[in-house]
Amino acid sequence: MLGFRRREPEAPAVSVQTRPAGRQLCLPPGAGERELYRQLRRSVPIIDAAIYKLRRLMGEFRVHCPEEEAQRRLEEFLAGVQVNAAGTGIHEFLGIYLEELITYGSAVGEMVLGGGQLAALYNAGLRHLELEEDGALGVKVSVLEPEGRRPCPYPDLLLVSALNPEAGSPWGVSLLRGLPFVSGVLMQIYETMGINWERLGNVRFAVTCRPEGSMHSAGERAKQMAQEWKAAMSSREPRDFVAVGDVSIKAIGADNQILESQVPVRQMLEQIVAKLGLPPFLLGLSWSSTERMSSQQADVLTSELEAYRRILTPVAKKICRTWLALEGYPTECSIEWEEITMQDEVDHANAMVAAAQARKLEFELEQARLAAQKEGGNP
Repeated sequence: MLGFRRREPEAPAVSVQTRPAGRQLCLPPGAGERELYRQLRRSVPIIDAAIYKLRRLMGEFRVHCPEEEAQRRLEEFLAGVQVNAAGTGIHEFLGIYLEELITYGSAVGEMVLGGGQLAALYNAGLRHLELEEDGALGVKVSVLEPEGRRPCPYPDLLLVSALNPEAGSPWGVSLLRGLPFVSGVLMQIYETMGINWERLGNVRFAVTCRPEGSMHSAGERAKQMAQEWKAAMSSREPRDFVAVGDVSIKAIGADNQILESQVPVRQMLEQIVAKLGLPPFLLGLSWSSTERMSSQQADVLTSELEAYRRILTPVAKKICRTWLALEGYPTECSIEWEEITMQDEVDHANAMVAAAQARKLEFELEQARLAAQKEGGNP
């Protein structure tokens, strides 16, 4: 007698009904755009400084595991894991990962295996990679080689993140988008200032001589005067210039004034600072003599850092879970970032003292109320 076994129900295939069929027409950021952002950081120091400050302000995190031994070993691994060729520690890896994310809008990392264990972490350069859609909910990474494009054979070991991606697009948006035009105007102002200072700061003189006599004697006298003037100007020691006749000396460009640049430069810098999301004085811009970080600015900056942390947390979790799985531990773990404190430590301490005094006062009032109820016979 033949036995029949009920067929196991299969999981339904995931399908996004709002995605058009076929190859998408949206194009990813190309090598030219990435090179533009790279040169932007090199040309405008305030942009480069802002990205480094965002990286430093991110802070560090701690990982928590149910088993104490697993947590202790995992912390040792995260602190001493090799990163790229000369780095150490997961925070070094996440710092470079965040820089790539902010600069180019996307970041790719790799977990490198060795001897069946997680041996190192590697930050992949986007100039050697190509990201393309893998269905509606996936991203496929390929390596660009002289022979052609080679898909990565182990996508589970890759770490891919996107910053503020547009709807329906797997590619992120660079934080520097919109700044090339403003930065171009700013660099044009600086370049013009340099040219004007070279012209007007390096003083040149016009020597005019009105000789009397024949043209032959005038030519000889002008030639002799030019030699004496050149010798006087090239001498490093004070030297007098003596001439005979009607001679006038006038500085070229002394009457011209360099255009005021403070207002247009500040207008361009305001646009850049508004895009970067940092208070001006953190970037060395003293626009106000009494400027300091207000509570509103601290809240805005904290929200910006929290948004970056939400992107980095899945990356750190995947690394931790991969290590736990390869070591034979349960993969359950949690990430806890350190508290972001942007206020002055003195103000923060005073606020804690005031809060403690308020709790003490509330406790004393509650105790007095209970004592009064007992004396009055109320339950």
